[in-house]
Amino acid sequence: MSEVIGVDLGGTAIKLGRFERQGTCTESLTVPTPQPATPEAVTAAIITAIQTLDPEQQTVAIGVGTPGPADRQGRIARVAINLAGWQDVPLADWLEAQTGRSTVLANDANCAGLGEAWLGAGQFYQDLILLTLGTGVGGAVILNGKLFTGREGAAGELGLITVDLHGHPCNSGNQGSLEQHVSVQAIRRRTGLEPDQLAAKARAGDREALEFWQTYGEELAAGLASLIYVLTPEAIIIGGGICASADLFFPAMEKEIDRRVLPSSRSGLKILCAELGNRAGMVGAAKLAWDAFAG
Repeated sequence: MSEVIGVDLGGTAIKLGRFERQGTCTESLTVPTPQPATPEAVTAAIITAIQTLDPEQQTVAIGVGTPGPADRQGRIARVAINLAGWQDVPLADWLEAQTGRSTVLANDANCAGLGEAWLGAGQFYQDLILLTLGTGVGGAVILNGKLFTGREGAAGELGLITVDLHGHPCNSGNQGSLEQHVSVQAIRRRTGLEPDQLAAKARAGDREALEFWQTYGEELAAGLASLIYVLTPEAIIIGGGICASADLFFPAMEKEIDRRVLPSSRSGLKILCAELGNRAGMVGAAKLAWDAFAG
């Protein structure tokens, strides 16, 4: 039976898995990301890992999630966040030349969205968005069961929408983006604490911590309200490490969405926690490969 390889390229680790067409992962492997993570060093590490994972060359294609945007054709890693020297790297060409397998790239958040839509919390929905709440805020848009990346491959940067006209500067050049309100970095900046520390304090009854999570849920809802009005998804899937505190901010978030969004725009809307954890990117990269090369 044919299989593909899904690769999730991160700043500290590279996760790879072999996947059958229906989604069964037959083998997986995690290797450290080379430091410095130059394009050449990372490519060599991926090739070595693929040889370990598939020594008999039985897989037919490779999908790769990269920490930054790819071009529309899924050939070039245009930028890779937190990796050294990545600018318009023809990673798909390099991997094809060295492995002999057809290769396609996508942004890692898009891969996470594909993974959740394929095998996770989004598998029962055709129109959904994924928001990953981590160091930054990533996003993915699935419409009619297909990943939407826009005409240049850069659509779906959901964390960069504006929620505060004069808010904190964002690395994107925006100000007051959703990322500057609900990411791990934003929480650290605003409280001096890690999300798990704030969660522990809130669960112990600390009033300020409880108020923080209330505000957090409301600010997240303000961003989601804009996305709901534009896309009217069937489901919103929330992932990333901060989702471990979902019980503390989901009630305020849901109440604020109900207040801000007309019932006609949120009819039947489900808001769910992601199910695949840190496997989502690898799973979605495999789905990317199946969709690109196997129909």
